[in-house]
This record gives sequence, structure tokens and C-alpha cells, in this order.
Amino acid sequence: MPVATAIVNLDIEGPRISRHLYGHFAEHLGRCVYGGFWVGEDSPVPNEGGIRLDVVHALRALDIPNLRWPGGCFADEYHWRDGVGPREQRPRMVNTHWGNVEENNHFGTHEFMALCELLGAEPYISGNVGSGTVREMSEWVEYLTRDGDSPMVRLRRDNGREEPWRVRFWGIGNETWGCGGNMRAEYFADLARQYGTYCRDHGDNKLYRIASGASDEDYQWTETLMRQLNCFGCEATPRTYYQGLSVHYYTLAGPWEAKGSATAFDTDDHYRTMLSARRVDRVLTGHSTVMDCYDPGRTVGLVLDEWGTWWDVEPGTNPGFLFQQNTLRDALVASVHFDVFHQHAARLVMANIAQTVNVLQAMVLTDGDALVLTPTYHVFEMNKGHQDATSLPVHLRAEHARRRVGDDELDTLSVSAGVKDGTLLVSLSNLDAEEPAEVSLDLRGGRIGEPRARVLTAGRLQEHNIPQKPDAVAPRPFDGVAVTGRRLALTLPPHSFVTVQAPMSLPD
Repeated sequence: MPVATAIVNLDIEGPRISRHLYGHFAEHLGRCVYGGFWVGEDSPVPNEGGIRLDVVHALRALDIPNLRWPGGCFADEYHWRDGVGPREQRPRMVNTHWGNVEENNHFGTHEFMALCELLGAEPYISGNVGSGTVREMSEWVEYLTRDGDSPMVRLRRDNGREEPWRVRFWGIGNETWGCGGNMRAEYFADLARQYGTYCRDHGDNKLYRIASGASDEDYQWTETLMRQLNCFGCEATPRTYYQGLSVHYYTLAGPWEAKGSATAFDTDDHYRTMLSARRVDRVLTGHSTVMDCYDPGRTVGLVLDEWGTWWDVEPGTNPGFLFQQNTLRDALVASVHFDVFHQHAARLVMANIAQTVNVLQAMVLTDGDALVLTPTYHVFEMNKGHQDATSLPVHLRAEHARRRVGDDELDTLSVSAGVKDGTLLVSLSNLDAEEPAEVSLDLRGGRIGEPRARVLTAGRLQEHNIPQKPDAVAPRPFDGVAVTGRRLALTLPPHSFVTVQAPMSLPD
């Protein structure tokens, strides 16, 4: 069997891999918030102030850096004042985007901030541009972050919170090209400047404003927003109406109208999925290139605040709730994305998988008092050592590790590496559904100690975890690493994700 070589330069530092590339997303959608994060104080499910504790405990193990809320499309029909004050007095609303169900607004601003504190995560709030007003978002910022005395500070104190919170991340709208208002790029660009102006810094809380950006490869949208900040090719520091631009990209195996089953798929579907997942590299490269023309110093961040797989909903579930199972295939989509994110760490500052609980590519699935960790959860856990690590250049020579997929060709090996606190972490994915992969890690410019490795795989790509089999897809120790000098030889099983950790030092 041919051997692939991955050359890792231990002594050449790349960009820092922001921990916020491992961010999450919680929308008022299906059972993500109600029944997922929130069960209410009277629930028999153990909770703290209504927040479900088994979900919190599971997610704390991932070192979640940030959580985006309340949407998504829901954000642009959400009016924050409906979700503060005594719960029994909060007005009810209809969630017209997701299932047309009525919500009681029991989970609002204070509950979300309490959730973030329990998770140890920074809040990322998406403001309402589509059906809201500049004043509404400006007052939400004031309510949350201002100290001293003001109308919104007094309202916050009346609602039981004396001290302000720290909330850096604010989204100026969501998918304003679609569900957030069906706007033209030029129209939204003016709104982004306006909202960015009135979403003010209060005290030492410095906002990181993220303008609603493009879908997929709509580079014209990105260029329109970047033109508001700087001129083409200028070296001057961009204006500060907003500090980041978002982009959304979902992985599909087929057309939007027939996305396919999360669990009933064949090998061809798998390869089409992996090809779609790897296309995120092209999408991020395109948007980064446009941004470089207006911001060569890379002071404006690119934010992929929605990504992940999107399948047809599970049979028998509400189609508006977007509940899907999560298999080993989904886990490999996640591992490939992280390798791409690490390569784009100079421009990509945040990413948020959609979504955290019970919706799309979730970390955990709940059913009553039962909770299951998904295969995707385990990729996040195995990879958390990359958070705030220094990326290391990887040069992969694997010409044979390819599969023909229609008119395209899929590279079936993916590798990334980083170092943090003297520990090297190398992540490797073998996307081949049938064949193992022989890999030689050539570690140059430094020394490593005894490596420890783990593997995530299963007998079938369709394997997934359920309450009766919670560990059908779970990480296990991997003893298939042989050390010869500065080289590590590995045999990656078919459809597998492997991480290798080792203490690392550089020569004096």
C-alpha cells in the first residue's frame, strides 16, 4: 500500500487558531432551546433555574468558547423586551420560521446569560435588523453592558440584575439576503453602517460587531460590505462600523430539495458529502481573497457562524424542527472542517456549528430525561487542544489518496497540526469508506516525547448513538502508532478520525 507523507514543521509558527473557531449556535428552533437547554424550574429533569444540567455538563467538557443566540432566522422576528421581566407576564409569540408554533418567551436575555455563565462561554447575540429598529438593538446593548445610570440600566436592575454583563459579540442581522429581510447587498450595507454606529461601546465593554454576510460563494455581497470600510487596495486602517463579516455554508450530498437521509445512505452519498464538506475551503478562500483587497492587514474578521450538515428530517418528526440523526459521516464532515479552519486562521476568527442540541448537526440529542452524545460531539472533544493553539504548517504528499466523485476528485486524507503549552496535537481524517491509509508523519525542527493517540470510527459509516447504544461511535485508544526517530507511522482505519498528542520541545 502506498504511504502518504505529512511533513509537519514544528519550528515554524503559523497563525493562532482562535478558540472561537469551536463556537456553537442555539436558535429558537425545534427542541434546541425548549426541551434542549431549557426545561423550566418545575421539570423533573435536574436543572438550575430551568436550565438543563446534563446538557450543561456534557458541553462544559468541550470548553465551548461562545454560543450564538437567538438565531438564525428567528433573530429577525425576536423582540428582546418580550423576553425580560417576570416570566408569567411575558407575552407569547408565534415562531413563524420554525414550525409555526407558539412560544411563551420564558427563555430570554437573562436566561441566556445564565446559560453562558454555566457553560463558561462568551455570549454572541444576533440582533434584529429584519423586523426590528436601530433603537431596539441599541437599547439591548445598553441593557446588557452599561453601568451607572440610564433608562435601560434601571430596567435591568428592576429585572434583578445589578451589574452589567460583558457581551463582546453582536451580530448585525442574520441572512439579510434571505429570511432576514430579502435585502439587496447595497441596502443592507447602509443599514450595517447605521446599526454599527448606534450599537455603542459602554465602559470597557468593546463590541465586536459582525455584519450579516454572504451565503456560500456570493463574493459580491462580501465586496459590497468591504467597500463600506475601505477603498480597493488601500493600506489605510478600515473604518470601524463593524469588525467582522459572516458567511454561511452548509454541507449537502444532493440538491436542497432532496438532501437525503441522515442514516440511510450509501458509499456514493458519503463521497458526495465529503466533496461538499471540503468545498468550504474554496468558499473561505474566495471571501478571504475579496477581503484582502480592501483590508490587506486583515483587521476585519471572517466569521462562519453557520456550518454543518443538513439532511431531511427524521421520519415522523415535525419538519419545521429540523431534527436529524448524527452518524460517523457527520463526524468526518466536522473533522475536515476543522482542518480547513486551522488553515484559514489568519482571517477566520469564529465559526459556529448549527446547532448545539437536537437540531441539524447537534452535539447532544435529548429525549425526555435521556441524553446522547453524538459522533460530532466527540470530534469537538478530541480536537479541543487546538483552541488558541499555534498552527503548524503541514505539507501533505498523498497523490494516491483520491477518489473520483462524478466530474470531481476527492482528496481522502486531511491533516492539521497545532501546538499549545508545549503539547503537539495532530489531527488526521481518512475519508475513504473502504480502504485504510498508511501515513508517515515527518516531524521536523523539534523533538517529541511519547505520543498518545485516539481514534473515532465504527464498523459502518451509518453508525450512530442512541440511548440503548450510547457509545456505538465513541473515541477509543489507538495503538497503531509506531515511532522511528522523528517519524510516526500510522495506519488509519477506513472512515476514521485520529488524533495524536505528544509533548514537544524545540532545540536550544
